Amino acid sequence: MRLVDINARFLTQATTGVQRVAEELVRALDRELQTSAELRKRYSFRLVAPSGERRRIDLNQISTVDLGRLRGQQWEQLELPAYTAGRLLLNLCNTAPVGVRSVVLIHDASVFAVPQAYSPAFRSWYRILIPLLGRRALRVITDSHFSREELSRRAGIPYEKLDILPLGADHVLHSPADKGVFHRLSATPGRYILAVGSRSPHKNLGALVAAVAALGVKHLPLVLAGGTNARVFAASGRSETRNESSIDAGYVTDGELRALYENALCFVFPSLYEGFGLPPLEAMLCGCPVLVSNAGPLPEVCGSGARYCNPRDPHDIARGIREIVAEPGIREQQVRAGAARAKEFTWQRSVYELISILDRIPA
Repeated sequence: MRLVDINARFLTQATTGVQRVAEELVRALDRELQTSAELRKRYSFRLVAPSGERRRIDLNQISTVDLGRLRGQQWEQLELPAYTAGRLLLNLCNTAPVGVRSVVLIHDASVFAVPQAYSPAFRSWYRILIPLLGRRALRVITDSHFSREELSRRAGIPYEKLDILPLGADHVLHSPADKGVFHRLSATPGRYILAVGSRSPHKNLGALVAAVAALGVKHLPLVLAGGTNARVFAASGRSETRNESSIDAGYVTDGELRALYENALCFVFPSLYEGFGLPPLEAMLCGCPVLVSNAGPLPEVCGSGARYCNPRDPHDIARGIREIVAEPGIREQQVRAGAARAKEFTWQRSVYELISILDRIPA
């Protein structure tokens, strides 16, 4: 039996896309262990988390151990390695202790490609850590072929050491839609355009605000869901996304997000750089037609399930929105195509790929 520890520092962090992926992978892995006696014979997993306040995950097969007195990077680099000595360490959130037998999931090379999007301290640390982990880790996992190429080229990680693990989107259906969000935001179901993401500059929300203004359609607001973290992201200037026709929803619950997806005229994702791009798949799975940037991994991930635009041209973004909103035939076609595409991305499939990667690592 192979003993695997999972770095659970993410349970002490605010939930963004990175922490979401880690939690969903752990939940899916636990479900697979529950149903597969053969997997239980081959693997034993446990979460190792810093002591103190953290989120709790209800699991049946994966135990959780709290340890240490430190927090954050100090806990990860100093206390975690001492406890997990002799076991394989699985790290799911871009970071890992240096110098232990580990597998690390690194989502993208954005600190190299769009350094202006991050705070100086965050950027400096990750630009040191990622290449170092690339050399020291047994395997490096990433989300897409695009990110595999980027991490190899920009961070110097050997191409043959990189494995691809497509993500899942079906978690968006686990929470019932909370339509109370419309009262909170004073938004009308079926009469808004939706965007989801942080206010980081590479999310390009300023161009989307300009595109919606260029539509010239009255009473069709842009709802912006998501927040920001000043310790991670550089100041993007919320003024870029403030407009009389936009509604800043801030952080939303899973149920509120599902309601927003299901009732939007369309979802727009004009990002300049991504490692994968989970929100478009979530929107597709909820029956929302999607317009995405033609940059990075988005064509690879979304395929024929989305329509595409030039993210650096607000007029082209406006054109794409207008086609979906004004032409019912196109909208209906994209709803069907998007749902079919998004159903290919499940967390169960992700776990199968993860186990396959672990199986190839020598004991």
